[in-house]
Order: sequence, then C-alpha cells, then structure tokens
Amino acid sequence: MRCGVYRSIAISGVLLCAMTAAASTRPQYGGTLHVETSAEAETVVRVLVFDRLTRTDASGEVAPSLAVRWAQENQAQRWQFWLRAGVRFHDGTELTADDVVRSLTEDCAADSGGSCAWKTLRAVGDSVVMTTDEPAPTMPAELARSQYIVTHKDAAGKTDGTGAFKITSQSRDAAMLAAVNDAWAGRPFVDAVEIDGRRDVRAQLLDLSVGRADMVDLPPESVRQAAQAHVAMVASPPTDLIVLSIHSRTLETPAQREAIADAADRMALWSVIYQRQGEASASLLPNGMTGYGFLFATERNLQRATELAAAVHGPLTLAVETNDATMQLVAGRLALNLREAGLNVQVKPGGIGSNPASADMTLRRVHLEAGDARAGLHEMLREFGADADDGDGDAAALYRTEKAFLDEYTVVPLLWLPRTYAVGVRVRGLQLAPDGTPLPADVWLKADQP
Repeated sequence: MRCGVYRSIAISGVLLCAMTAAASTRPQYGGTLHVETSAEAETVVRVLVFDRLTRTDASGEVAPSLAVRWAQENQAQRWQFWLRAGVRFHDGTELTADDVVRSLTEDCAADSGGSCAWKTLRAVGDSVVMTTDEPAPTMPAELARSQYIVTHKDAAGKTDGTGAFKITSQSRDAAMLAAVNDAWAGRPFVDAVEIDGRRDVRAQLLDLSVGRADMVDLPPESVRQAAQAHVAMVASPPTDLIVLSIHSRTLETPAQREAIADAADRMALWSVIYQRQGEASASLLPNGMTGYGFLFATERNLQRATELAAAVHGPLTLAVETNDATMQLVAGRLALNLREAGLNVQVKPGGIGSNPASADMTLRRVHLEAGDARAGLHEMLREFGADADDGDGDAAALYRTEKAFLDEYTVVPLLWLPRTYAVGVRVRGLQLAPDGTPLPADVWLKADQP
C-alpha cells in the first residue's frame, strides 16, 4: 500500500503510515469504522456525505468532482461548470443544475453573510454559470473548499448529499453513516462509519488503545508523546496558521504594529509549546507551498521591537478566538514577549461570552484548504478582508502581493502546523487530502486473525 505524499515537506518526529500491510493483502469490504474527534461530528460528516463541484487532488491540483469540466471567459470573469451525468442524491433524486444553484446560493448566504465568490449564479442546461466583477482566476480552486458543498432536502425535509456515505442518525456530538452502494465515485470498503465528536484528546487515545476507536485526531503538541508510545500516525503538511490579528486604534501606524511582529518569539512557541511540529513562520502560506516563505524573517528582534514600542502609548489587550487551552498558553507566552519589549499587554480571559473583537489583538488559528500557492494566497487574503492583485500569478508576483499586505502588520503570522491522526491496528488505506482532511471513504479494515 502506498502512503500519500501531498507536498514536499519534512515532518518531524515519527510519521508512520501504519496501515502498511503485506503486498499480498487485498482491500476487504465490510465492518464499521469508529472515528473520534475533538471537533463536532459535523466536520467528518461533511467530508463523507457531501460533494463539491471540484476537489483538490493529492498533488494539490484542482480535479473534477460533481463538475466534470469547466471553462472561463472575459478574463476569468465568467465561469461555466458542466455537471457529471447520472449523479443522484441519497434519496434517489437526480442532481440538476438548479439544485446546485439553489444549494450554493443558500449556503453562501448562511455561511458568509452573502459575501459569495460570485456576483451572479444561474443554471444553463446541464451546467452552472458564474460571473464576477473582477477576474477570478482561482474560481475552480475556490469551489473545492468545504463551504461549497452541494446539498438537497429529501421528502422528510432532511439534508442529504451525493457522497459515498449517507446519514442514518446524527446529533451535534455523534453521527452514524452507512455506505452508499451505488455512489457515483464507487462504493466505500467499510459498511458504516460511527463518529463521536467533541471528545477529549486523552479519552480518544484511551479508546484507541483498547480498540473502541479506529481513528482519532491528535493535536501537534501531543504528537511527540504519542510517537514515544509507538502510536501509529498519519500527518499532513502544514495546513493551519497560528496568527495574530491586530485591530487596535492604539497601534495606528505600521511601525507601531511592527513592534508586535519583532517582539514575538516564534521559535520558542514552535519548540516549547508545539514540540517542534510544523514550522515557525512569518508568511501567509507555508514555505513548502510557495518556496519563498523563508524570505519572511522569523527571528525575534527584541532591540528593534523595543525601539518601535516606545511610540506606543497606553495598555493593550490580547484575546484568543477559541477556548483551546494550548492557544491560551500561546497567548500568555506572547504577552510575555511583548512586555519584554516594553509594551503593556494583558491577556483577556476567554470562555463563553467573551468578545475577542473588542481586544486590540486576537490570536487565531486559520485553516488553509487550497492546494496551490495562488489559490492559497487568494484564500488567506480574503480571510483577512483583503484582495489579491497578483498579476499573472507567478511566484514573484505572489511574493510581492503577500509582502505588500504583510508590511502593513495588521496580520502577524507566527506558526504553520500540520494535522495529525492516530490510527488503530486494523485500519488500512487512510489518506489525507492536501488540507489535512482525512479521507475515510478509501479506508478498509483488516479482519482479526483467527
């Protein structure tokens, strides 16, 4: 069995494609895959139950999914996507272009407040046509993102999709899925997937060790300990950016905000808190994706930070976007870094009811879904409310666009982290999408030996 390689990276620690079996072993049908995750069960459900018009393949390229081909006109301001024939939703209803338009329109309004990747969207025969006000050269890659799944309401009003599994039961913290025998992409090997969400990491690893779980997610800070315990793991390249977003009226000029970037000790965060997983970074994209990430300096410059901080007057507050305990540790360490430069920084308490937007700075974890540098830069800039003017989209143009944005210091990248999953002894064939999403549809379970 081949272990998937998705970008040229070096993953520290032990990366075990533990599903390695003898060459003579063939995939087997049957069984239930037990998945546990610290996220909500819905995150796994979306991958297995729903499809998008396009997808990102193992090499990071955009590939067909519900759309088999596409073309652009008017300098990429008009895109047309032709649908795959014979695709049906799980209730037997045939997929149409009108279904795609309805689903994308409704989901866009719900997920992004109406800020869609297109200006107009309409059905034309067996295709959908999108138009934009500005050139959108990365539209096919944009539509491969998870927010653009195609959904459908069955006769009972329940949401279903066209994916390899269908929902048999679901709640916020759990879901049971059954294989679709006539799925357009082929029947999965396993008969069912049982998902338990919002599980503590320690509980997940305990369940994995006693066989109650087959696959669990593993935070970067736990990978080294798991490797020492000989836990089998599959890891992605860096896909999640730890970043500081600055929106303070006190820090009005780029020079004042630069004091924050110069004071941050990225290497300490990487080596101490995250146990050398991923990479310390000062760029919006991982170095393995662009090849130029190393041009953005990651070294701490406390002397310059102290000089620039002299122009900052008044106290500053730092908030964390989530309740994640490790992110709270990062915030505390950053606050110490900034105080060493002479900045008066306090970490706001997190938890339910807190409002990170009211702070001067917010520590965030941003997930990158794109598989190539141009689409990735567009995705990240939109995440931070900016536009991408990258010319022809070559590496030099992308670098200039990224540098111009980062030189404003409203966003301070700190670290890029991988996504890692621990797997049980009977799991075979698990691969990850380029963004670190597990692909259980290709998994099969090794039968117990007599």
